[in-house]
Amino acid sequence: MEDFHHISVMPDEVLAALKPQSGGIYVDGTLGGAGHAGLILTASSPEGVLIGFDRDAEAIAAAGQRLSPFGSRARLFQRNFARIAETLAEIGVDAIDGFVLDLGVSSHQLDREERGFSFMQDAPLDMRMDRSGGATAADLVNTLSEAELAKIITDYGEERWSKRIASFIVKAREEQPIETTLQLVDIVKGAIPKAKWEERLHPATRTFQALRIAVNEELKSLENGLADLLRLLKKGGRGAVISFHSLEDRIVKESFRSAATGCTCPKELPICVCGKKPQCKVVTGKPLMATKEEVAANPRSRSAKLRVVEKIV
Repeated sequence: MEDFHHISVMPDEVLAALKPQSGGIYVDGTLGGAGHAGLILTASSPEGVLIGFDRDAEAIAAAGQRLSPFGSRARLFQRNFARIAETLAEIGVDAIDGFVLDLGVSSHQLDREERGFSFMQDAPLDMRMDRSGGATAADLVNTLSEAELAKIITDYGEERWSKRIASFIVKAREEQPIETTLQLVDIVKGAIPKAKWEERLHPATRTFQALRIAVNEELKSLENGLADLLRLLKKGGRGAVISFHSLEDRIVKESFRSAATGCTCPKELPICVCGKKPQCKVVTGKPLMATKEEVAANPRSRSAKLRVVEKIV
């Protein structure tokens, strides 16, 4: 997998946030090209352990090659990181010292046209991060009702033209199945009045994002996986999450805020009866953003937001 290409976002900031130490156990829930994982293993030498997850078989193969010099200190799993609790129980790990999540689609997945993530190249309309099974984006656009499609494009793409796009999809599939990325691009372009196209945003961007999130159940995985990761963190352990759009960032922000919140009793009660104590503190009041230099070198880092949390109990 020497051709696997993915540039890790904000590597220096992630390393500074996690402060890896020898003997620590760290989780990278979104391995990709193993950029963050390699830095964590190097910084936690000689005895730090990295447990890595990725749904993409190509990512796991590439990460295995890149991390091979670290030997048994790197333990990799082709799984959704939402299965973190189950996996750690299998290997006898009951707590971790830190974790990183670099969310969204990888550069490699976007650049490999046959994966069907990109609206810039013609390819089968797939979008599965794990291609071993499950519904593809083509399955969704060809089988879901107009109302279901509109809801996905609204909820996951925040697209104002969702109902019109869904209507055009249903009409187009009556003539022939929608099987390729550029077929869908043409349908979306036709649905959005050209005068309403945004200057810096391809008209299909939000629809493709919505379908990708739906195909891979990304938001549900993030909610479930993040809850387990926060629970498994040791006292003093830190978690770093990089998100790329408002839906992801909202889940991360609310999860961190909830973990950092104590008593939730109504104000009129004279004493606390819920017994809830803060489990974490939020390290980043506002999310960290990529530097101008990084954005110039890696334009995909432009929309990245890094939030950091620390376990206090």
